[in-house]
Amino acid sequence: MGTPIRLIAGLGNPGSQYDTTRHNAGFWFVDELARRYSGKFAVEKRFSGEACKLQVGSATVWLLKPMTFMNRSGLAVKQLAQFYQIPVEQILVAHDELDIDAGDVRLKQAGGHGGHNGLRDCHAHLGADYWRLRLGVGHPGDRSKVVDYVLSRPSLDDEIVISRAIDKAADQIELILQGDMQKAMNALHTK
Repeated sequence: MGTPIRLIAGLGNPGSQYDTTRHNAGFWFVDELARRYSGKFAVEKRFSGEACKLQVGSATVWLLKPMTFMNRSGLAVKQLAQFYQIPVEQILVAHDELDIDAGDVRLKQAGGHGGHNGLRDCHAHLGADYWRLRLGVGHPGDRSKVVDYVLSRPSLDDEIVISRAIDKAADQIELILQGDMQKAMNALHTK
C-alpha cells in the first residue's frame, strides 16, 4: 500500500455562470463524493474555499473547492493542508484535462502542469509531488480556442461521458484513500 490520501481538492471557478463549464470538472468530482457519502460543503474563509469532511469506510478525508478562481487554486489547497498538517503526497487534485479525450480519466503523481492555470498555481504553492485525477474533457483542436472551450458547457454527448468518468473515479475512492493507487489506476485506465 502507498500513502493514503487525506485531502481531495477539486478545481473550478466559483459562480453559477461557471457551474456547467468544462473547467469545473474538478468541482463536479468532489460534489459527487460529497453526494455519495452524505457530506455537506461549508464556506471556510481560512481555507479560501468550501470544505467538507467525509468518512469513507475507515478513512477520513477533506474535500475542498477553492473559491479563489482557477489561477489561484493552490493558495486554498496550501491553506487547508498546512492547517491539518497534510503532506503534499497525501493530496489529490481533481481537474479538467484537455490532453485526454472526454470521458477518460487518469490518475498520476507528480509531473508538469501542462499549461493548466490551476495546476500551475498548485505547483507554486505545493511543489509538484501531489497526486492528480485528470478528468478528460477533450481538446477543441486549436490552441486559440482553448479558453472559450474550457469556459463553455460540453456537448450533451461529452457531458454524459464525463459524468460516467466521474462516477468511475468515485467508484475507486476507497482504494485511493487507502493509497492503493496501482489497483485504482488499473481500474481507471482500463477501457
